[in-house]
Amino acid sequence: MRRPDPSPSPDPEREAGSAFAFETRTLDGDEFAGEELRGEPVVLWFWAPWCVVCRSEAPGVLEAADRFDGRVEFVGVAGRGEVDAMRRFAADTSTDGLTHIVDDDGGIWSGFGVSSQPAFAFLRPDGTFTTVTGTLTEDDLDDHVRTEVLAGRDGG
Repeated sequence: MRRPDPSPSPDPEREAGSAFAFETRTLDGDEFAGEELRGEPVVLWFWAPWCVVCRSEAPGVLEAADRFDGRVEFVGVAGRGEVDAMRRFAADTSTDGLTHIVDDDGGIWSGFGVSSQPAFAFLRPDGTFTTVTGTLTEDDLDDHVRTEVLAGRDGG
């Protein structure tokens, strides 16, 4: 089994532009517009309900969300599966306290340069983002949040 490359995408810093131009729903069924994320420090975590690697990294993502609570919002972007399976994944991994949005057609993943899971997009308040494909260790995730999202801000 080939391990995903945890390096930034080939074009590591990109303008979000139309990446925010989506409307979807959360796993709870609430409406969600991508524009809600614009101007905010956000980490998008791209996962699939059948992904064993995603399942194993969920506790670390949840812990990072707790460490950066109040400074960075963590949002799960679920794709490549049925909504019921996505809900089970969130409940089974205890990440159901995070906001998770549903990417039915892969458009959100594509907008942020994601072609496989797991992946992370680190959104800066200035509208740029960096996407990293592959699993990140706890330290790597924290480092990316500090350097890609919070740099130059209080707590960065």
